Amino acid sequence: MAPRITVRYFARFREKLGLSEEVIELRPDMQTVNTLRADLALRGDTWAALVGPEASAVMVALNQNLLNVSGEVELNDHDEVAFFPPVTGG
Repeated sequence: MAPRITVRYFARFREKLGLSEEVIELRPDMQTVNTLRADLALRGDTWAALVGPEASAVMVALNQNLLNVSGEVELNDHDEVAFFPPVTGG
């Protein structure tokens, strides 16, 4: 069986996608957070926001730890990746 990860979507992403989480099978060409984001962006529209112009403001957590490093972090079987849209304050 191929390795699988759980991808969770929060706030505006969850609302616009109508999806709070999904299980994705890791392919050989999808082994990092960046390649996962690129793959999801190919779905278009809201998905593209994960790697589009706003992408630098999107927070990403890997196994419940916010990433503040390169998206070149490798993914492993049973990892959990969570995407949080930009938050504004006032």
